[in-house]
Amino acid sequence: MAENSTRDPQLVDLEVKDAKVIFKTVWEDLEEEIGHANLRFPKELILLGGAPGAGKGTHTRFIMRARGFTCPPIVISSLLTTPEAERIKERGGMVGDKEVIGILLRKLLEPDFRDGAVLDGFPRTNVQVECLKMLVDKINQLHSEFADTPLAINFRRPTIHAMVLFVTEQTSIQRQIKRGKEIAAHNMEVRETGVGELQPERSTDLSPEAASHRYRVFKEKTWDALKSLKELYHYHFINADGPIKEVEQNILKELQYQSSLELETRTHDRLRPLPLAAEITLHARQELVRRLDSYELEHSELFQQVVDLLQQRFIPIIRRHALSGRAHVNSEDPIFDQPLALAMLIDIFSERGYHAVVDKHIREVPERVDLKSGKIHNRTKVIYRIQIHFKGSDIRRG
Repeated sequence: MAENSTRDPQLVDLEVKDAKVIFKTVWEDLEEEIGHANLRFPKELILLGGAPGAGKGTHTRFIMRARGFTCPPIVISSLLTTPEAERIKERGGMVGDKEVIGILLRKLLEPDFRDGAVLDGFPRTNVQVECLKMLVDKINQLHSEFADTPLAINFRRPTIHAMVLFVTEQTSIQRQIKRGKEIAAHNMEVRETGVGELQPERSTDLSPEAASHRYRVFKEKTWDALKSLKELYHYHFINADGPIKEVEQNILKELQYQSSLELETRTHDRLRPLPLAAEITLHARQELVRRLDSYELEHSELFQQVVDLLQQRFIPIIRRHALSGRAHVNSEDPIFDQPLALAMLIDIFSERGYHAVVDKHIREVPERVDLKSGKIHNRTKVIYRIQIHFKGSDIRRG
């Protein structure tokens, strides 16, 4: 299989020039048709490619769930059967890269895809890769142009994921033939019973030789185009040879949310001073030990008082709630007027395997009435409401 670097430079140059002509024509048509300010493309694109039998159709729904997409995937092969594509064929034309790009860009402008879209089977050729690069450049230009206007939310910086599902030739052939047998059996049942809908049958799914040829065509014509995306966008190579659950876990790991990649730069900079939960929890155990030791060494008397209070007042109540794993204790002890004592309480419970939450409630309580003036004198009452959570006891119920 020839790599991009070994291809005829003149051929590559011709493809790039061809892509520029194609994209320029399509873009100018769009601007004239719907207007510059209405060129509103998705915030996120997931380019889903893969060998025959890699499971693109199987895993598309899972990918959409992982990214929170509610719109249907855009299946490029289905776009080629749209009324627009059929009209091209009826005129004797061929649905080539220019037509694919034109139909696809119009589809992406539909409001349903404003937040994101999965493109199943795009790009498939080097010309389509070049057109994709030009599209992303245009979207970024629109983002900059409208950044400080009321329309900015419609022109967000795009996030592009290239996800390639790869299987070996042997796995590809096996899955294609298996799919062919299942569809043939289904269609036979539909014809005999008249119940259900016929599914399209692919000739390549009926012959191991044809299935092998389809795989080789993918490696020769599409594989280079997909690999070239590695240098351009967030690239995810998924080994799809394994069981479905294993592949889905690999996909989920690859598509985990990353704020630095997805948020606008200004938004990310605004949030960056706040530490990530993972950063806080990374050394939480060591810091808890350090704090507890410092209480003992530097505030020994107060530390002992808090421990005694917990032992005498709190633990008896907690024991009575051992089944539920949740206890609520109210305290008016003035020791908690010292913020350090509350910090000690939370850390002590954490060290012992509990999770404590403290709420401070301040109330004004009538104390006396001035009979001459009628004025009511209040005293301030402070109540500390402490919730203690822990793993309750398992109990067998007959």
